[in-house]
Amino acid sequence: MIADGKFGIYGGIFVPELLIPALEELEGAFIKYKDDKDFNAELDYYLREFAGRPTSLYYARNLSEKLGCKIYLKREDMLHTGAHKINNTLGQGLLAKYMGKKRLIAETGAGQHGIATAVVGALLKMPTEVYMGSEDVQRQKLNVFRMELSDAKVIPVDSGSRTLKDSINEALRDWISNVEYTHYLIGSTMGPHPYPTMVKHFQSIIGRETKKQIMEKDDKNPDVIIACVGGGSNAIGIFSEFIEDENVELVGVEGGGNGVNSGKTGATLSVGTEGVLHGSLSFVLQNKYGQINEAHSISAGLDYPGVGPEHAHLKVTGRAKYVAINDKEALHGFKLLSKYEGIIPALESAHAIAYLEKYVQLRENKGKTIVVNLSGRGDKDMFLVAEEMGEEV
Repeated sequence: MIADGKFGIYGGIFVPELLIPALEELEGAFIKYKDDKDFNAELDYYLREFAGRPTSLYYARNLSEKLGCKIYLKREDMLHTGAHKINNTLGQGLLAKYMGKKRLIAETGAGQHGIATAVVGALLKMPTEVYMGSEDVQRQKLNVFRMELSDAKVIPVDSGSRTLKDSINEALRDWISNVEYTHYLIGSTMGPHPYPTMVKHFQSIIGRETKKQIMEKDDKNPDVIIACVGGGSNAIGIFSEFIEDENVELVGVEGGGNGVNSGKTGATLSVGTEGVLHGSLSFVLQNKYGQINEAHSISAGLDYPGVGPEHAHLKVTGRAKYVAINDKEALHGFKLLSKYEGIIPALESAHAIAYLEKYVQLRENKGKTIVVNLSGRGDKDMFLVAEEMGEEV
């Protein structure tokens, strides 16, 4: 029987009985191959030669001088496809190949996970279909085109809020119907066990590289690590290597939307309550009857009404702190990094940059060494940001 996959009380398996054999098969394959020499040699090759690892830990001199701290950026934005998502899609895609699966399906919000899945499908010669909320299809037309160029089929989802939550629902329905030959390549540290553990494993390369690089540069750990949190994969990836280092402050930044008390927010850990969504127990945005509320964020990658169960555990144990940045503040962070460093961040990452500025305004935080995980680049968001700023492109 499959393990419960808990982080404290969070996580677990809350799925239809039909999916239990598929999850058992997936867990067995993950356990078999995660330490397998041949599997890891092939994965390391693709991460290095195809994706572009290792990514740099860049000293942001101009921003450091402006804010009065020593600021490093972990440059996941420089990876092939433009974000950290490729780390996980290469790992899961290769695992699916070793399992003998013939088809990949995925969900996507901002489109970065969809693109990363599409290119891996092309690389491994596996037909790929990506479910994407029709609202996100409109917000991220460029990413849709990029997926289709890699021969993936993008399936718009018109139900519910027409965003990430609903694309996950449709992907799960597909998987139930086609589980014998299909792998559902989940893009974040959410979903039923073993997905949160498996995605963390494939994203933990971010944290391992960061620790090695900061030791080479400063010969000590950073004082704080800041990363945006939607489902939570980029954050848990960089947090993972530092969770046991209690002197390192860990900060996750959620999409506050119109404000955490506005009813239009994606700040699950800030205002959500315990509940079950998409196969695991975590914090969710829900009403008093347990019905899931629609999430909102200017960032398509942060408007998810749930969050990975390990983040819930880190929150309640106090090991990590979670804050919210609203849409207006995120746009400011987008412009701030672009102006001072010539680096255009994804709107998701712009939330972390915006909180960085607020963090260092506190006197006790001046002079600290801070690492921000720059999880993606902003090419995909240019038209949306221009529209929000009233500019023509």
